[in-house]
Amino acid sequence: MNTRAGVVFAGAMALSLMGTVVPAGAQELSEHAVRSFMEYAWSLTPQQFSKPDGSVIVIDKTKKAEVEIPLDVAREVIKAGRLSAHAQICDLRDDQVLNHRAMMRREEAKKKWTQQNLVYISQLHLTTVMLLTGRIKLVEKEGDKEVVVDEKKSPAQTCSDEQRKKVKEMIAAYVAASPPPNFAAAPPAAPAPGAAPGAPVATGSTSVTETTINKN
Repeated sequence: MNTRAGVVFAGAMALSLMGTVVPAGAQELSEHAVRSFMEYAWSLTPQQFSKPDGSVIVIDKTKKAEVEIPLDVAREVIKAGRLSAHAQICDLRDDQVLNHRAMMRREEAKKKWTQQNLVYISQLHLTTVMLLTGRIKLVEKEGDKEVVVDEKKSPAQTCSDEQRKKVKEMIAAYVAASPPPNFAAAPPAAPAPGAAPGAPVATGSTSVTETTINKN
């Protein structure tokens, strides 16, 4: 997939994102789209992640199948990421954080994921947000596609008052239907590639710190 194909794909998703605000489940993602998002997220998942308490989560990049999650779960994470992207475009940063935390609590409540799985889940959410808001792009190097963070300022996307209100309502409903915040916080996602030590971490919001993520 070349850079142009990646831009077209992201653009098409962004148009469906803000053209009409719809419930997360109303626009079903194809299996191909879900697997593409999963591949992008895997390419951005680091080999290890340091938690705020100093412990380290090691991601064995040779055991992809053990770290990735089933397709149906990935689809729901991507839908949550799409809603977070709505919030980011509408400058609803607090709602965006609440949406991400609610999504993580839902997955924690299943009590079936390893710490590595949870890091990947949060990374998949972040990758979805970054792709739909123009923060990552695809490039082709010697025939291989690579996902990279684009530090250039992404084109401004508009959000009407009506859309902003609808996004707030959708996130409020999603949070209300999720486990309460007394769940232990999930590990925050890993820092974006190239991020300096102490820089904001990847949580689905490009401006949320580790301390913020781990507060319920």
